[in-house]
Parts: sequence; structure tokens; C-alpha cells
Amino acid sequence: MSWASWTTRGVFAGRDGVRTGAGGPVLTGELDVHTTWTEAEALAHVTVQYSGASEWLPLAGSPVACPSEDASRNLHDAVIHAIRAGHVEPLTSDT
Repeated sequence: MSWASWTTRGVFAGRDGVRTGAGGPVLTGELDVHTTWTEAEALAHVTVQYSGASEWLPLAGSPVACPSEDASRNLHDAVIHAIRAGHVEPLTSDT
């Protein structure tokens, strides 16, 4: 079974912040973003936290279907750009 993960630290959220899943809080300010993909599930789990915090929260819409390691890296990069731009829509496989 193959898997991959990426973490990007110090991402500044745009004006409206980042929506977390399951009715969780909207996070603003400096955030860390982590994506884990597993081949067996073909899912990418994207989580966020305040930079330096210990609790990771799922991004709204996570997990999302993701067919490959390359696609999950592209998804992670797209999430980073969306957070910086202040897009607060839930995560989708089209992000």
C-alpha cells in the first residue's frame, strides 16, 4: 500500500479564513496545512491548524476522492492557493 503526505507551514489565510469540517470553527491568521493520501482508500485527507498548535482539524469537505499521489500533491498545492486567496468554499475534488 502506497501513501504520501505533505505539510506546509505558515500559510496566511485570506480575509474570510478557512472553514473546518463538522461545524468546526473558521480559522484565520497563520495556519499549517497537512494532506495525507493513501492508495488503498484513494482519498486525500486535508487538515489545518493554527501554526504551532497541536490540534489538527479537517478542512470542510475533507476527505476528498483523489486517484493518485501526483493528484494529491496538486490538490495540496491548490488548497494552499485557495487558503491564501481567502476562498472559503468546502473542499471538492475540483479544488
